[in-house]
Amino acid sequence: MMSGNSGQDFSTQPIGTMSMTMTHGAITQHRDNIGSTGSMFSGGPAQIPQAVDREKIYEWINQLSNPSTREAALLELSKKREVVLDLAPMLWYTFGTMASLLQEIVAIYPYINPPTLTHQQSNRVCNALALLQTVASHNETRSMFLLAHIPLFLYPFLHTVSKTRPFEYLRLTSLGVIGALVKNDEQDVINFLLTTEIIPLCLRIMESGNELSKTVATFILQKILLDESGLNYICQTYDRFSHVAMILGKMVLSLAKEPSARLLKHVVRCYLRLSDNSRYELA
Repeated sequence: MMSGNSGQDFSTQPIGTMSMTMTHGAITQHRDNIGSTGSMFSGGPAQIPQAVDREKIYEWINQLSNPSTREAALLELSKKREVVLDLAPMLWYTFGTMASLLQEIVAIYPYINPPTLTHQQSNRVCNALALLQTVASHNETRSMFLLAHIPLFLYPFLHTVSKTRPFEYLRLTSLGVIGALVKNDEQDVINFLLTTEIIPLCLRIMESGNELSKTVATFILQKILLDESGLNYICQTYDRFSHVAMILGKMVLSLAKEPSARLLKHVVRCYLRLSDNSRYELA
């Protein structure tokens, strides 16, 4: 999973495909789970904080440690993540809570290869991922989230290639966690990501994902490129640089057929940042 050798080229291992349908209610729930993805680009929370019953929040957090009450608690807390501003430290410092969220992540692994993930399973794990995104977004918990290497638990989801909605939303919500990490342009975040396979994973999603997944993956690549160490890493070898340039070129051709202003904006910003490196002119 880790790819610390800076001399290696980008590579990923594909996972099989499947066919599956999803109910309207499940689709709506998934869209709720990833609703904060939009705030990733706008720079603030998607909703204005409202009055909440904090006793209920504490009760739901405690229920995460009980397998019999966890699913309902995940759903309720995921709905409140935008309005409880200190939810992240509450989750992080409550005994057993992060372990419970990781149990939800790991429990899905057997269903991604071969791909047999149902919409109900996808719903549940995306609620857990939404809470992880809250922890990744918060200034008080972000560094500890990284030190625990929690993002690595999400990479098997980014390896999936099934086009069914449960997998599309699984990848999108996982990308949302990584996007929350890079949003604040912190050096430690970029340094961590460069030791992992996040760049090839993003490039593959940029090439073959749906529009929203492509947008978040391109946003992550853009944030990595904006960091000097990230730019140098990608431009360190011709193979890395040419791979990124090839995927961006394919995206431009695809956007000519199916325009998306938001996606195009991030593609252009990636090109602009690549041009800041002296090797860009040689290419």
